[in-house]
Amino acid sequence: MSGMRERELNPAAADYDEAFESYRWHVPEFYNIAEDTCDRHAEHPVRAGTTALFYEDEAGHEARYTFAELRGLSDRLALALAAQGLGRGERMAVLMPQRPETAIAHLAAYKLGAVAVPLTVLFRHDALLFRLADSGARAIVLEAESLPLLEQLLPELPELKTVVVTGQVGAWRGGAELLDFWQAIENSEGNPRRVKTRADDPALLVYTSGTTGNPKGALHAHRYLIGHLPGFEFAHNFTPQPGDCFWTPADWAWVGGLLDILLAAWHYGLPVVAYKSGGPFDPEKALYLMEKYKVRNAFIPPTALKMMAQAPDIPSRYKLHLRSMMSGGEALGAETLQWAEDQLGVKVNELYGQTEINLIVGNCQRLWPATPGSMGRALPGHRVAVVDDAGNPLPAGELGEIAVLRGEDPVFFLEYWNNPQGTADKYIGDWALTGDLAVQDEQGNFWFKGRKDDVIISAGYRIGPTEIEESLLKHPAVALSAAIASPDQLRGNVVKAFVKTAPGYQPCEELAREIQEFVKENLARHEYPREIEFIEDFPLTTTGKIRRNELRLRDLERKQPL
Repeated sequence: MSGMRERELNPAAADYDEAFESYRWHVPEFYNIAEDTCDRHAEHPVRAGTTALFYEDEAGHEARYTFAELRGLSDRLALALAAQGLGRGERMAVLMPQRPETAIAHLAAYKLGAVAVPLTVLFRHDALLFRLADSGARAIVLEAESLPLLEQLLPELPELKTVVVTGQVGAWRGGAELLDFWQAIENSEGNPRRVKTRADDPALLVYTSGTTGNPKGALHAHRYLIGHLPGFEFAHNFTPQPGDCFWTPADWAWVGGLLDILLAAWHYGLPVVAYKSGGPFDPEKALYLMEKYKVRNAFIPPTALKMMAQAPDIPSRYKLHLRSMMSGGEALGAETLQWAEDQLGVKVNELYGQTEINLIVGNCQRLWPATPGSMGRALPGHRVAVVDDAGNPLPAGELGEIAVLRGEDPVFFLEYWNNPQGTADKYIGDWALTGDLAVQDEQGNFWFKGRKDDVIISAGYRIGPTEIEESLLKHPAVALSAAIASPDQLRGNVVKAFVKTAPGYQPCEELAREIQEFVKENLARHEYPREIEFIEDFPLTTTGKIRRNELRLRDLERKQPL
């Protein structure tokens, strides 16, 4: 892996300013993710035999894989895929949960110079069909459980020629050629197929979660992983440290699980724990895994952390070894941060990024105490600002859109797949727009105020929904909430809150008034929800985010029927 250093940050940095200003990118001309994260370790006299992956499934079956073993398995899978015609630039879908075959498939695709398309097993007919058709996937790797769904889709996917499956297969009625994953590896012979790739060559096609319109496919180069490294080290308080071992419940179909943990940890030759769950997130199982495998470093999304907070007296029941934890996707709030420190024994570093430009803002508790509620500061290597509609950086305290300066930053995506207009719209000059609104304070902390298209404009006030939702969640009767703009003849819009009540509380007008007064007392009067609707189920994206746009449409249809 010519040109790459073992460490990207100086662990002796005295403060944030020193770490940020002294950082310089080192991106080699030729670079391949599989070579970086697996093959070079397999050739190392010590790391070759160390454990790269601990695996456990829902039935309790365990397995371990060394870097040397993963290299051999991915080499042979690459041979099998090449024999099927998969080559440079062609797309291979990976429809798999956390399991060894998922990682092996990714490595094999990178070695061939192909483009991996990670997909979650949560996708159903329409979501899966769109992504497979839009990407033009030539091959797919999946579990046997997903074959019946794929059979339904294949008539509409003429470019999909090869299906690689793991697990027990029944009758196969699809038109594409079906290969058994492990049998294909066993039958492969010959010299490894490893294509020499440039850092700018495409490696990943990751689809956005699709909160509005069709999902966009963000095409990423091999250098995308390099762009994650400073944020990864910051998030985990200057990893690697002796004994570091990583785990996340986040699906490897998303950049949060795949790039922020699996591939980033393997860059440093560090072990990762994988668990294939048969159901929703289980806080007790999470604690069990972290204890059993002596997990020192974790990425746990906010929703999962809040679910874990319901578990009783963790320190007396589990012996945890956590040294660092990162979280991202929404603000945790002071109460959750304090709970994690008290119950899990770790200070959480909150991070921010998006599929197109990931891990660009965050915290590092080793260098400075995080400010609860803030997203953190621009991470080393990334130039981030709050800009106005013309792309001009705004001074501290003014609301604008988070933007990232392209420059030499390797974390930038190449383009939106089959969407040149979407790519062009992403930029104002050299600034890439995130669509997220924020305010930056004098210390450089970013404070998230909501999506640009979620902004509530009421009586001339511009109101972000996040602060309202955080205030709502502080009321003991509120389990889940979402704030939207609801049409109003006098004010243009008013703030409306959708609320799911916590156990023990029943929706009623009296409770609605109590919640309204609670928010009014904690925020500005123009921010409190003038309308509250109690609901049981929220529309969610596949990544677990509330679809505010769907709630807005539902509300609009009631007030302005067609």
